[in-house]
Amino acid sequence: MVDPKIHIDKVSYAYGENWVLHNVTLDIAPNSVTVFFGPSAGGKTSLLRLINRLNDLVEGTQMTGRILLDGKDLYGSDTYVPNLRRQVGMVFALPLPLPGTIRENVLYGPKLADIRGQSRLDEILERSLTQAALWEEVKDRMDHPATALSGGQQQRLCIARSLALEPDVLLLDEPTSGLDPISTRKVEDSLFELKKQYTIIIVPHSIQQAARVADQAAFFLMGDLVEYAPGKKIFTQPGDKRTEDYVTGRFG
Repeated sequence: MVDPKIHIDKVSYAYGENWVLHNVTLDIAPNSVTVFFGPSAGGKTSLLRLINRLNDLVEGTQMTGRILLDGKDLYGSDTYVPNLRRQVGMVFALPLPLPGTIRENVLYGPKLADIRGQSRLDEILERSLTQAALWEEVKDRMDHPATALSGGQQQRLCIARSLALEPDVLLLDEPTSGLDPISTRKVEDSLFELKKQYTIIIVPHSIQQAARVADQAAFFLMGDLVEYAPGKKIFTQPGDKRTEDYVTGRFG
C-alpha cells in the first residue's frame, strides 16, 4: 500500500457562515491524476485552493480538519507558506503570463529562488517547456513577448512556469476552459507525461475531460464528497445514484 501524497482529513470550510465543504476525507495518490468534478458551487476550487493555502488571503473564512502533505500538516505552525506554494504549484483557468519574454516568464520563479548559472537556467527553461508540451513551438522565440503567444500556448507557458520550480504537486483549476480542442488535447496529453514526476489534481471543464484524464475521480455536490473511486469505475459504473445522474447528464 503506497502512502498518500496528500491526506485530506474531515475538512469543512466556510466563507463567513456559508459552509462550502462538509467533512471531506480523501487520499490523493502520488504520481497520479486526480479529478475533482461536479456542478458549480460544489466546493472543488475551494478545496484546491486550500491545498496550497491560497485562501489564506481571503478574510472571514473558517476551516476545520487537516490537510497533510507527505504526512505534514499544511496548516501547522511550522509550515512556511512561501515554501509550500513552491512545493504545490497552481495554474488557473485564465492564462496569466507575466509581462516580459517567454524566457523571463519561465525563469521568474527560479531566479526569485536565487538559482543562478546560465547552464542551469537553460536546463530549467528547456525542461519546463518540454514538460508543458511547448518547447518545440517556442524554442526559437525565447525573447519574444509572452503575450504574443496564442491562448493555448499561454496556458502551457503558465504550466511551464509552475514546473520550473519542480513542485511535488501541481493543481490545475479548469486549465483548458478557454482553449480550442487542439490546445486542450496538447495540455491533456502533457498530463500523462507529467504524472510520472508529479502528483496532479485537476478541476476539469467538462465531464468528457474528467473521464479522459482521471486516474482517480472525486464527485462533489453542494460541498459534499459523494463518491471517490478510480476514474474508469466512476464514469462507467458509479456507485451512487447522484453520481450516475450527473455523469449521464440528467442534471448539472
